[in-house]
Amino acid sequence: MLSAALRGGTADRATTFELFARRLPDGRRYGIVAGTGRFLEMLPQFIFDEAALESLAEFLDTDTLSYLRGFRFGGDVDGYAEGELYFPGSPVLSVRGTFAECVLLETLALSIFNHDIAIASAAARMVTAAGGRPLIEMGSRRTHERAAVAAARAAYIAGFAGSSNLEAQRHYGVPALGTSAHAFTMLHTTADGPDEQAAFRAQVSALGPDTTLLVDTYDVSTGVANAVAVAGPALGAVRIDSGDLGILARQVREQLDSLGATRTRVFVSGDLDEFSIAALRAEPVDSYGVGTSVVTGSGAPTASMVYKLVEVDGIPVQKRSSHKESHGGRKQAVRLSRPSGTIVEEVVHPEGDPLDTAEPSRVLTIPLVRGGEPVGGADLAAARALVAAGLKSLPWEGLKLSHGEPAIPTRQVPVRWP
Repeated sequence: MLSAALRGGTADRATTFELFARRLPDGRRYGIVAGTGRFLEMLPQFIFDEAALESLAEFLDTDTLSYLRGFRFGGDVDGYAEGELYFPGSPVLSVRGTFAECVLLETLALSIFNHDIAIASAAARMVTAAGGRPLIEMGSRRTHERAAVAAARAAYIAGFAGSSNLEAQRHYGVPALGTSAHAFTMLHTTADGPDEQAAFRAQVSALGPDTTLLVDTYDVSTGVANAVAVAGPALGAVRIDSGDLGILARQVREQLDSLGATRTRVFVSGDLDEFSIAALRAEPVDSYGVGTSVVTGSGAPTASMVYKLVEVDGIPVQKRSSHKESHGGRKQAVRLSRPSGTIVEEVVHPEGDPLDTAEPSRVLTIPLVRGGEPVGGADLAAARALVAAGLKSLPWEGLKLSHGEPAIPTRQVPVRWP
């Protein structure tokens, strides 16, 4: 496309592209915007070095290669703040510049936002299901090594307490949390058989009694007894990773209390998702470890975001393909709410044609990039706070895990065609 546009004289036409979702994944009532900070981090790095140009020289002409050699995005970007709720049709990102520079960003934007939004949206459902109990993201072994870092960041934005991924801690400041594995317990096996207490003694000696001991390698009841015998009643937590977690959590809680370890927490893991977490709400579980389901979007591994051209030289354009329509023109969005703070509607309207409403409202689109330079930096604390506030603002049915319509409707104000 770039080569053809350069040759045809259309590469420098002023354009606007928008990133949005036509619909939410099946069964979802809302989505969480994530990936904005990563997009802004990657944008200045999105260049074509000599190695890349050499590989492209096989099929691109010299004029196109010359353009790419000096490429730096110099346009503007508006969008939703990271951590914001979104719904079908929400203009999550609006990219303005020449056709050449905007079209080059399509895959970069879509790959980041589709991945991170899918993770954050699933994680937010798990946070709601947990009812205030902490969750740890533990899915690095279930996804690509680079995706694991982004997944940890997205889950943290959605409200997870931290991640077992140390690169996420180093690069983004996501709190590093984790436990030991069954292999460490089984390592302490001699000719006389397994020595679970020896494993626990080694861990407590290294990390102190506030550590979390994995008690289900052999027998849960024996494991709990061994854990308290080694660490004493000040033991921080025990972890259960298999079996009927609800029944085992009750048994372990009773056993810990009977041994005087009344403040020892019960941490559960093992193929958890938002539905199994919700099923454990009534059980004496203090925290959860979630792996596969969160890093794969819990059944929705992509947010189905699309990146579409909506304006050329100030003229609205729109796609009319069946079931793949788009709305033309550059847009902004406003969210309406009741005086109580509960949101009721999202209105997407043409930029420059502000919405006239007497209802409490909040503008959603904010500046992100000006002249190719990011405006402000990523703030994970602010994004986490925005997610928490957004979830509290949803109508009660919007937090249900069952299938249903989006929590609020999105209204598209028609563009005024020339």
